[in-house]
Amino acid sequence: MKRGTSRDIRTANRYEVLRQIIAESPTSRQELATATGLSLATVATLVGELLDLRMLTEVGFEDSAGGRPRGLVAVNATGGALIGVDIAETYVRVELFDLALNVLARADEDMRPGESRPEQVVGHVAAAVGSVVAQAGVEGARVLGVGVSVPGQVDRDRGVAEYAPNWDWHDVQLLDLLAEHIAYPLYLDNPLRACAVAELWFGAARGRGDAVVVNLGTGVGAGLALGGGLHRGVSNSAGEWGHTTLVLDGRPCHCGNHGCVETYVGAPGIMLNLRESNPGSSLLHPEDQTATIDALAAGVAAGDPVALEVVRDTARYLGAGISDLVNLLNPEVVVLSSWVAATLGEPLLREVREAVARHALRRPFAATEIVLSPIPTDPVCLGAATFALEGALQSVGQRPAAKRATPARSRTAPSA
Repeated sequence: MKRGTSRDIRTANRYEVLRQIIAESPTSRQELATATGLSLATVATLVGELLDLRMLTEVGFEDSAGGRPRGLVAVNATGGALIGVDIAETYVRVELFDLALNVLARADEDMRPGESRPEQVVGHVAAAVGSVVAQAGVEGARVLGVGVSVPGQVDRDRGVAEYAPNWDWHDVQLLDLLAEHIAYPLYLDNPLRACAVAELWFGAARGRGDAVVVNLGTGVGAGLALGGGLHRGVSNSAGEWGHTTLVLDGRPCHCGNHGCVETYVGAPGIMLNLRESNPGSSLLHPEDQTATIDALAAGVAAGDPVALEVVRDTARYLGAGISDLVNLLNPEVVVLSSWVAATLGEPLLREVREAVARHALRRPFAATEIVLSPIPTDPVCLGAATFALEGALQSVGQRPAAKRATPARSRTAPSA
């Protein structure tokens, strides 16, 4: 097992202190020590480093019962900019954030069917990154890094998209390709980790020790937070729940297996549910996932029996799969995230809760809350921006990086 170096541990602690300040700004060093479990002396040192980096600012004092007033620190929102990139099967979305992780600019690029060659995807990303930097009017030197989320299995240390089944990508040197067009430090991971971090920082998993974030889009997976921190697995592959078997000898999946969860509850699977239920339905837009899911949501709201049946059947499959996660991991909360969950919303959530109640063991189910993601912006972009923040903190004290920069694994990064 690879041990964390003192630099890794210091980066993780610096990251955790900054995370707490972003969540509870302004705050005192004493409150930070309590929240992080670090000693007051360690917190004071880390806060001093972040002040020197202009990531924090002193904002006055608060009274302390019977003692000296406590100095307060807050995030220096203008001290830098972070970019989060959400590469999905049907779109590229890029958001630029200040250091308090407020969105300053957003750009979207649609990806048409068949437009998934690596160089095509890179072109969309480069165009959207250039757009948000121009919109926000930030100087290039203020951009601390770009976090990039790409579907599938990712080697984050080497910057490689190892396997993206929906595109048949194998060992694509994605960060090297991006670095030819983007001059900022780049950090790679996948949407399961990005969504989980976003929920841990700002969403339904905040303050929870054990959480599962179910990502429902074209692809499907589960971001895992266990023991208060992100669970990656030994090869950064944890959470590929979408490729666990739901139906023996069921529908063929892009991964090469049959009956995977994704083939029944991902957007293409939901379209197939609709086609099997009502082949001639006007709700079905054969070449447009987004339009079909939008039509189903509108149909449910209008009481359309076909739409109601499809969402109910989808929730049955989804509930059966989530019950396995509840029984196996015993989480405090299961969060339904990404665009399919957001579009189908409360009607899907109600049906899923009922389905999980039928399949999960009573004791773990009673301890688990199942909710929709409350994050109003794109959670993948938000989570990806935290990867760039982690990378920026990792590089403190190192020599200036070249165009491409990949963070070393740290003990807890990104942490809860």
